[in-house]
Amino acid sequence: MTNSLRIRPIAGALGAEIGGVDLARELDGNTIAAIRRAWLDHLVVFFRGQPLTPERFLAFARRFGEAVEYPFIKGIDGFPEITPVVKLEHERVNFGGLWHSDTAYLERPPMGTMLIAREVPPYGGDTLFANMYLAYESLSAGMRRLLDGLVAVNSSAKADVTKTREDRVRDGARTDAQCENEARHPVVRTHPETGGKALYINGAHTVRFKDMTEEESAPLLQYLFAHQQRPEFTCRLQWEVGSIAFWDNRCTQHNPINDYHGFRRVMHRVTLAGDRPR
Repeated sequence: MTNSLRIRPIAGALGAEIGGVDLARELDGNTIAAIRRAWLDHLVVFFRGQPLTPERFLAFARRFGEAVEYPFIKGIDGFPEITPVVKLEHERVNFGGLWHSDTAYLERPPMGTMLIAREVPPYGGDTLFANMYLAYESLSAGMRRLLDGLVAVNSSAKADVTKTREDRVRDGARTDAQCENEARHPVVRTHPETGGKALYINGAHTVRFKDMTEEESAPLLQYLFAHQQRPEFTCRLQWEVGSIAFWDNRCTQHNPINDYHGFRRVMHRVTLAGDRPR
């Protein structure tokens, strides 16, 4: 089946659409390896027209890693590893609605995330992705030397302050969720599979540098947060029902655009276990 795969880049920075494959079928090892290679090369890959059942969606995700439960929100009925990502018609705040990498406040943040669209608004609700290899590589040599020695403090409490998951936590919170998670990770992490260096801080979770106060850290962090969002580092996905995005959380950030008030958007997400950033 590998020969039938069609891999089409969608932007200069990152992102590719993969066609010629039916994800509802059991895929052979060569096809899974080719998809993984495209994922590592393009950082985020997209599939169209794949209305998978929860069982098949989870089975496909598991071909790439261990599916883990999201720390704050319960999974859908019968599938605790599948997290609902929902914005309802009356809600004004969307889930994760700012630039971030997923759960950087965990000691072992996820390797990757897979998201499938179940219901989409008639317009809007796109997701932006950004290449953190490029974000690092485009900095000056002096700035890279400075950042290479820094460690960032990341906290789930900052995500609470930004109110990006207010309704979902209120209505679907896990009873065993911790009040706050905090983790310290290198500002520049080395990808364990590609060996590339990526800028690994984000505006949703990073609060300061280790051994510095928040006030001391703020000027440099704010510069870097803005730098990470430069348009030439990004691509954009317009969702359709049955679209799937699979991104590498170790070297990308994403930002779901909140521009569809009055409409419903329902997604299902599977998170894949990662290692400790180094």
